[in-house]
Amino acid sequence: MKLKILVTAGDGIGPEVTNEAVAILKDIASQGGHDFVFTEKRIGGVAIVQDGTPLPKDTLDAALAADAVLLGAVGGNEFNSLPPDKRPEAGLLAIRAALGGFANLRPAFAFKVLAVNSPLRPEIVDGADVLFVRELLGGLYFGKPREWNKAKGEAWNTMRYTREEVARVARIAFGLAAKRRKRLTSVDKANVLEVSQLWRATVDEVAKEFPGVMVEHQYVDAMAMHLMNRPCDFDVVLTENLFGDILSDESAVITGSLGMLPSATIGGKVNLYEPVHGSAPDIAGKGLANPLGAILTGALVLRHSGGLEAEATAIESSVRKVLEQGFRTPDLARGNTQGITVLSTKEMGAKVRETVKQHLVNA
Repeated sequence: MKLKILVTAGDGIGPEVTNEAVAILKDIASQGGHDFVFTEKRIGGVAIVQDGTPLPKDTLDAALAADAVLLGAVGGNEFNSLPPDKRPEAGLLAIRAALGGFANLRPAFAFKVLAVNSPLRPEIVDGADVLFVRELLGGLYFGKPREWNKAKGEAWNTMRYTREEVARVARIAFGLAAKRRKRLTSVDKANVLEVSQLWRATVDEVAKEFPGVMVEHQYVDAMAMHLMNRPCDFDVVLTENLFGDILSDESAVITGSLGMLPSATIGGKVNLYEPVHGSAPDIAGKGLANPLGAILTGALVLRHSGGLEAEATAIESSVRKVLEQGFRTPDLARGNTQGITVLSTKEMGAKVRETVKQHLVNA
């Protein structure tokens, strides 16, 4: 398997966690005889400082020429005074739009050793396995008109969707649900928003194409509560852009840390992969960052861009095994730490790397 992977590590803890993911991907390529070609480019704050723009042209060109883009994180407090279209996050939105990926897959899971890290009761989260499918190119984040009129002291954004935009992401969500537990929950605010009424009607139309999948609708405010009260009841959760951003971040409570959550953006010219967490500038360079979200994101690269299911599963199984052996990063070591060994970012990456190698040898 030949795979061209563009690495845009970004800002803050981005380079630290991305390095651990890339090291494991390189091991898998070497061990399995695959040809993975890695190219590194800048995005976000580091690109603003060195190139004057959050998304340099050579980064975008390299992304469009790649088979997959692996991104770390973008952002930094020093850029907060810049206009929105000049900030690091503008580079992230721009590369998403250019690559055309409209379906953002965000898995959140918990098993017994993770359940004890959650602020929720372990019996509530143990066994939770939720896959969020978030529409990524529409809604408030991209809708126009949008403006902040400082002179008038007002601002506005536009939540806008077309039927086809909803239908295409719904089909991906239903297709994934059909391969899992055959349950789909669509989230909206149809009691208030016309956009959500379109969303709900379109989801019901697409549901007819997947008669084997049971579908339900939830208002976003109710879903925020249900996700904390009964996360094990949900399989695939389909959302528009803003609601998906909020709910999938909330799901970090299930795993006990935002650092555990990977994501993949599919459906466009080139798939884009990134852990859900941000750049966390307060802990950057201290060896405190959790690399598991980035490592699990590497598994999604193998699955969705490489078609390497066995290798993707090897990474996911190895992460679980390392956690079951009692190894943690600081964010996962809260509460009762009896029998727990706290590792740095590099140490955790090395532990998973070693376990992946053993897994593939024994497979």
